[in-house]
Amino acid sequence: MHRSAPRLSRILACAAVPVMLVAVGCSSDSGSDSKKNAGSSSSGTASTKPSEPTVEAARFDDLPDPCTSIAKKTIKDLVPEAKKKNGTAGRSNDLAARSSCSWNGLDDKGVDGSQYRWLDVGFTRFDSDQSLGSGAKRATAEYAKQVTKAKASEGAEKVAAEPAAGIGEEATVVTYGLTKTDEDFAYATVVARTGNVVVTLTYNGAGYAGAKTPSSASIVKGAQKAAKEAVAAVAETADAKVTPPAKSGSEDTKKDTAKGSGSDSDSDSDSPKSKTKPKTKSS
Repeated sequence: MHRSAPRLSRILACAAVPVMLVAVGCSSDSGSDSKKNAGSSSSGTASTKPSEPTVEAARFDDLPDPCTSIAKKTIKDLVPEAKKKNGTAGRSNDLAARSSCSWNGLDDKGVDGSQYRWLDVGFTRFDSDQSLGSGAKRATAEYAKQVTKAKASEGAEKVAAEPAAGIGEEATVVTYGLTKTDEDFAYATVVARTGNVVVTLTYNGAGYAGAKTPSSASIVKGAQKAAKEAVAAVAETADAKVTPPAKSGSEDTKKDTAKGSGSDSDSDSDSPKSKTKPKTKSS
């Protein structure tokens, strides 16, 4: 009896060992599974990329006719005796993106000499692009580029630049003198930006056969006047586009109305001939 008791205790102790090992094993597996789940969850979250912000839509999708962007009266005042009163259009592969027009003329004053004038206006439009930025941002960069280009005109003397108020969203007038064909020319270049469009206008003049060179002030005044009209033409072109006719009522209502009337005049009213108001866009 006394010998069997210790032996029974040893048997029970050995039998308990596998039970403990199994319990430890289950606990270990459950821990690794939770780590795997946590890892997969975090990796899934990290792989989600934030969406890129959408660029601002371009304000203008077309350009005005450059040769009609400046009033005929203004052309007559600035370029007397212009060779081509309707201007000479520049070449362009895409008139909705880039266009230009120029006028020049010699006003012969007889014994008092002659006055020569030259006027040029150019438009450059930029579309919004997800990779390049908004049309307005791209136009701003072009605006700065054109101002720098005007300041660096070859042979220019006494170059000066200052802001031009009241022309588009931002504008700069660059003035300088230039000697060519043995005559002194006065130049003024106005670079302006309105939305996603850049307007570059250059006006210059000289006196021939003893006539005086026009004052820089008169050239600047003429250039700014023409530039304002050119910038306004951009907005006017956008405003001239009409919106498509709005749909009124459901298709079922239209059918019921047509069945009830049966007259030709009522059926004509369904055609999209009603006048629509143009879009309103500020310059």
